[in-house]
Amino acid sequence: MKTDTKKIFVLGAGGWGTAIAVLLANNSCRPTLWTYEEDLIKTLRSKHENNIYLKGVTIPDGVDFTSELSTATLADARLMVMAVPVKFIRATLQKLPKDLFKKLPVVSVAKGIENDTLLRPSEIIREVLNAKNVAVLSGPSHAEEVARGLPASVVVASDSVKLAKEVQDIFNSDCFRVYTNGDIVGVELGGGLKNVIAIAAGICDGLKLGDNAKSALLTRGIVEMARLGTAMGGKKETFFGLSGIGDLITTCMSPFGRNREVGLRIGKGEKLKDILNSMKMVAEGVWTAKSVYAFAKRHNVDVPISMEVHKVLFEDKNPADAVKDLMTRRAKAE
Repeated sequence: MKTDTKKIFVLGAGGWGTAIAVLLANNSCRPTLWTYEEDLIKTLRSKHENNIYLKGVTIPDGVDFTSELSTATLADARLMVMAVPVKFIRATLQKLPKDLFKKLPVVSVAKGIENDTLLRPSEIIREVLNAKNVAVLSGPSHAEEVARGLPASVVVASDSVKLAKEVQDIFNSDCFRVYTNGDIVGVELGGGLKNVIAIAAGICDGLKLGDNAKSALLTRGIVEMARLGTAMGGKKETFFGLSGIGDLITTCMSPFGRNREVGLRIGKGEKLKDILNSMKMVAEGVWTAKSVYAFAKRHNVDVPISMEVHKVLFEDKNPADAVKDLMTRRAKAE
């Protein structure tokens, strides 16, 4: 456990943002957890539990809560953790005092791609805040397990070796192991692209296609992720590490996976609109599927699984027909 207190501003009190605040507080940091939801702030302060996004986890006394985004609330922070869903990042960042980010480092833990611009979270941060020091933290790390102190390993990537090592030092603990990586593009894309494959994995489960089918899906899925990711500037080997195949396995197998849940319910016959309306948390893979479709077209990259997911989500294609079309594609070498 760390002995020096570091003030960390966590932007976003969803499940993952809350889990990070718990982790950092247990690591002798002093996190401030931000949310715009005033009712949630009252609950967090009175019960020290996020009963909407992370039920059953007690938030330590060392965590502060705020709904303010001002120079005063961020001025003495060691770094800011950006844990807002991708579709809300830009609007949220535009409320921040931008002059602070010439020095204040930002660690993004968001997983996805902005639809309109096709920018990754770290690119949105740099564009909106003109931030000089940005890192991304990604890997197999469900909030429900991390908040309860179960072992997890992730990776932090930055163009700055110094910042990556600093984040590693702040987050590392006896139950949360952090590796460093210089491939910020690959690490960030691994966390985003796998959510689309996770929807396909859920469909596989919903249709009760069996273990053989799901194993094949994950295997071909990581190849697809690496193929598109390298075309977008990432390193191939990154996709076979924690932020790629590691995160893919977790999100495709775990009952906590929101993207898998979307696919599972689609496979059982529910409509996407009804599924999303019933969910409190954001399933990033739904929106990332649109960006993957656009990127694949732009770079002329073959991503058949992701393309079929897009058709099921947005073109009302029958999931069983999507599976059949994948299985009957032209025969080829592995």
